[in-house]
Amino acid sequence: MSSIPLSYPGVYIQELSNGVNTITGVATSIAAFIGWAPQGSVTSPTLVESWTEYQAAFGGLNANSFLGYAVSQFFLNQGTQAYIVRLAANSDTKASVPTATVAETADATIAGMPIYASSPGLWGNSLVVAVTPSTVPGSTSFSLTVSLTTTTGTTLLESYSNLTVNSNSSQYVVAIINNDSNYITFINPAAPTASIGPFTTPAATATGTLGGGLDGDILDPTDANFPGEFSATLLGANGYQLLEQVEIFNLLCVPAYSNAADIATLQTYCAQRRAFMIVDPPQSMTISQLNMAKAPLGTTGDGSFSLSNAANSAYYFPWVIVPDLLYGGRAKLCPPSGCVAGIYASTDADFGVWKAPAGINASISGLLGLQYTLSDSQNGLLNPHAINCIRQFQTYGTVVWGARTMDGDDQVGSQWKYIPIRRLALYIESSLYYGTQWVVFQPNDETLWGQIRLNVGTFMQGLFLQGAFAGKSKETAYFVKCDGDNNPDSSTALGIVNILVGFAPLYPAEFVIIQIQQIVGQ
Repeated sequence: MSSIPLSYPGVYIQELSNGVNTITGVATSIAAFIGWAPQGSVTSPTLVESWTEYQAAFGGLNANSFLGYAVSQFFLNQGTQAYIVRLAANSDTKASVPTATVAETADATIAGMPIYASSPGLWGNSLVVAVTPSTVPGSTSFSLTVSLTTTTGTTLLESYSNLTVNSNSSQYVVAIINNDSNYITFINPAAPTASIGPFTTPAATATGTLGGGLDGDILDPTDANFPGEFSATLLGANGYQLLEQVEIFNLLCVPAYSNAADIATLQTYCAQRRAFMIVDPPQSMTISQLNMAKAPLGTTGDGSFSLSNAANSAYYFPWVIVPDLLYGGRAKLCPPSGCVAGIYASTDADFGVWKAPAGINASISGLLGLQYTLSDSQNGLLNPHAINCIRQFQTYGTVVWGARTMDGDDQVGSQWKYIPIRRLALYIESSLYYGTQWVVFQPNDETLWGQIRLNVGTFMQGLFLQGAFAGKSKETAYFVKCDGDNNPDSSTALGIVNILVGFAPLYPAEFVIIQIQQIVGQ
């Protein structure tokens, strides 16, 4: 029946819904990096979309951490988006490791106003804040500048004018600084919910340098002196769990970290978030140790290679050699996760998530060499055990030469043996999760099931046309089932609608066999 009010004789136009709710594929290569940095937020992940943005927010390269080097390699190899979780030693860490020294936030009281650096660390001790009252007669406004003083001079970072201490004004100094400044804040990190102000209007120019900032213990995962401290911070409330604030990320990297128990925890978290972890080997790992000990993370019987969530991760060997710009470009040994994450991103952009991030098209940029140069025979010993090798070839340069998940050991026989198949499944799962939210609370009947088949089928057909599935026809490539067979009355009475989606995976050509035969006769 028409919902249009009919009042006059004539023709009425009514637009009808076509029942299509387009499902858009989610992003596939948003990375998350976790590690120690000298500055940056420690209470929330920070999105950076270039190396320049990382430098501004976290201080760039630091000789005490591999985080900056990994992020640099990610962007150098065509990565585009990364969330950074900065780890810093805090009170929780000190409780776990009594010898720990914690990071402190620099502060100062300037013109009667307590001001704090935006994040803890020694870096805040270089901030200079100047408050200058207006010279206009009768005016109660003032300006505020933030500068950085180093051994090479002073650099103006930020400048604010027409500020006021009137909390009802749109130019209220607290609101302006807390919302806009990248370097200072009025929020006391020791009491973040405490009230701020009131303040009095500055009567004279006041300048002050923030002080008291400390880096605390440098959380280097390769430092044998504090392995428990890194672990405690990584697994604490201000560690990987900060990623709960991020709606979606696809790749997880903790550069240089190889604690088997913690890797297993992160694998489980990746499974929950439909993400994929890129795992680094220990820096001291050798080819013979990998082959003989069968303990790629440095301990006997690495459980993280056999757990149910191992399919949501991949392991790469060996470490890579990069030019260290902190020391004039001299060679520096770094974990491979950063550059491999960049290869994932570039492969996704060029071919699709169903293409293995490996092969001659997966050439790594910005390297001076590798920790070990692997031969075919050495590669052949490691590959069956789900150890993805990074190889050097004279023609193609340094390339990723493996595409197995950590569940891809030949003896396991997992359906998620290969990275592109697992990541395609995660992509489909995430896309359908976000793309079918409209179904919730709809009348659960044949009309709804038909709409679901239409929308999910359209999404899967789009992937089929892009070459994401095996099979020459859509009937052999994928299926979508949502009807009375898998939605009986007993199910609908419980408010459940069941959608079954299947796809035929494209297996990567891991082994290429060329047969040569001599022709006998003419």
